[in-house]
Amino acid sequence: METMEHLDGAAVGTLLHLAHMARHAQNAVELDFMAVNATHALMPYRQAVLWRQDAGISTLSGVVQIEANAPYVHWLERLCPQLNAGQVVVADLGAPFKDEWAEWLPAYGLWLPTGSEGGMLLARDIPWMENEIALLTEWSDIWWHARNAKAAPARWNIASLRTRLRDGFDKARNAQLPWWRRPKLIAAVTVVAVLLFPVRLTVLAPGELVPAHPAVVRSPLEGVIDQFHVKPNQVVKQGQPLFDFDEQQLASRLAVASQALATAEAEYRQSAQQALTDGKSKGLLATLQGKIEERRAENEFLRGQVERAHVLAPRDGIVLFDDPSEWTGRPVMTGERIMRIAAPEDVEVEAWLAIGDAIPLTQGAPVSLYLSASPLQPVDAQVRYASYDAVQRPDGTYAYRVRAQPQDAVPHRVGLKGTAKLSGNRVPLAYWVLRRPLAAIRQTFGW
Repeated sequence: METMEHLDGAAVGTLLHLAHMARHAQNAVELDFMAVNATHALMPYRQAVLWRQDAGISTLSGVVQIEANAPYVHWLERLCPQLNAGQVVVADLGAPFKDEWAEWLPAYGLWLPTGSEGGMLLARDIPWMENEIALLTEWSDIWWHARNAKAAPARWNIASLRTRLRDGFDKARNAQLPWWRRPKLIAAVTVVAVLLFPVRLTVLAPGELVPAHPAVVRSPLEGVIDQFHVKPNQVVKQGQPLFDFDEQQLASRLAVASQALATAEAEYRQSAQQALTDGKSKGLLATLQGKIEERRAENEFLRGQVERAHVLAPRDGIVLFDDPSEWTGRPVMTGERIMRIAAPEDVEVEAWLAIGDAIPLTQGAPVSLYLSASPLQPVDAQVRYASYDAVQRPDGTYAYRVRAQPQDAVPHRVGLKGTAKLSGNRVPLAYWVLRRPLAAIRQTFGW
């Protein structure tokens, strides 16, 4: 009895010494080395193994570096997850392990769990005593506490996430919790709540800044443009000359019309003098008078055409048109658009919504235009109207035209392009995520 007490006192002293060493260990690697080697000072054994769920076999007694592909290591990685706390009864293990145990380990094993993520296996040739198991259990708890204090913060990776999920859905642990605190129920409620969370249905579309109410300058006649008096993006005043048509053809036609009017007036005067003596000439006066009016109307029309050949600005603003060299000498038709004149502050957002992204847009829906030239200063606007019919664009695609009125003054010039984010009504997050896949499935399979 005295010998036993002496042995227990010595073992407790060793336990305190090991606890002191664990508290002053520099890092987790040093603690792992202590677990499989320094534990021998507390109780003798022949082999020790340290196993963790996230890393597998991490340390072996008497080995500096583990050979990951060694058969012994592979066998231990399959064995350790099957062990329970306390002495290992080899006969109760499965057929592959109890048949191979004697090949790799001594007859008597002891499994010491280290928290919920691993454990330490000790093996020797003699049975384990109860007092030895108690001291080793206390030491494993001390070591595990020091290991957690020294371990680096858990990183979010696939292995750690898998470990956390496995621990959270452990049946033995969850059976002790109330039903409303069980991880499966909490996870299911969380997933449903996230999928039903309302978010705005948004789509992206190419957009640009365009004049809201421009004055369109069209060709007043059919002819050839002679020269321009303004340059693109020039500020003009009302009544300022914009461009001129070639007047050579109009001048020749006006000269012919003026000569024809003069001839008709001369014929009328001659017939009027003859009508004093000749009754037949008197009857021609009405016909000649109509001919004079016809020539006079043609003359006035041509004079108006000559005046319209000098096109003036209808309002103040900025001139918007292409390169003047592309218009000079080019024949144009009556009513063909030549240029636009827009007020600098009178701008709005124009977006082209693809057919596949056509979400319901109500008047006043928010629109944000992120310009390529200034992505950090979006233009916030509200939908003014969205076209009902898709329009063919220059690239051959069809899209819906959307116009949006800016809420504040826009510091950017007309013509800048970018990407417009159009926001519709609020929908569940599940619909926002699955809208495109569902549309593709229905278009492909028809259901």
